[in-house]
Amino acid sequence: MNEISLIGMISVFTAGLTMAVGSIAPALGEGRAVAQALSAIAQQPDEANTITRTLFVGLAMVESTAIYCFVIAMILIFANPFWDYVIARAGG
Repeated sequence: MNEISLIGMISVFTAGLTMAVGSIAPALGEGRAVAQALSAIAQQPDEANTITRTLFVGLAMVESTAIYCFVIAMILIFANPFWDYVIARAGG
């Protein structure tokens, strides 16, 4: 097995692990936030607009964690800096 295929395998594995771990926590956090918001709206229906607006801002913040993990996974697969290093070393 050469270095290029090893880096490819490690990159794909790490990208998958990043997406798996990086999307579990935001999913659980979003589910809990929605449940708490629905509970708060049920207790105070007059404040539904304020609660909903705050919920959407919070969900955007939580979702950004999953988006960052997605970006890192895409960098590992398509723009991995180790590829250039290994290819330059193999050619030179």
